[in-house]
Amino acid sequence: MLTPDGRYIVVRGRLWRAADPHLDPEQRQTLVDALMAARRGVRAALAGGDGEALRAARADVHAAKVALGERGEVWWTDGAPDLNRRRIENTPYAAWWSLRGASAD
Repeated sequence: MLTPDGRYIVVRGRLWRAADPHLDPEQRQTLVDALMAARRGVRAALAGGDGEALRAARADVHAAKVALGERGEVWWTDGAPDLNRRRIENTPYAAWWSLRGASAD
């Protein structure tokens, strides 16, 4: 579920930064494709026990997530802090979340 301001998705009661909505749709898809390929690389490196390939694949995951706006500098410009990975009940979104009900997650 996306927060009202579109900055985060909520997964099991935790905030995760959403991708930058200002990305061009084609650019966003290219980055999502790169992220999925990098995640497959992580899985393959883990299965093969290849530490060097694992480090490289994880770096590729990180780079794709930064490019998408999910990590690194925030994509919004109003100075609001980054609440990524925080429990929603410990954030300014707590009241909104409680109105959604327990089944909203």
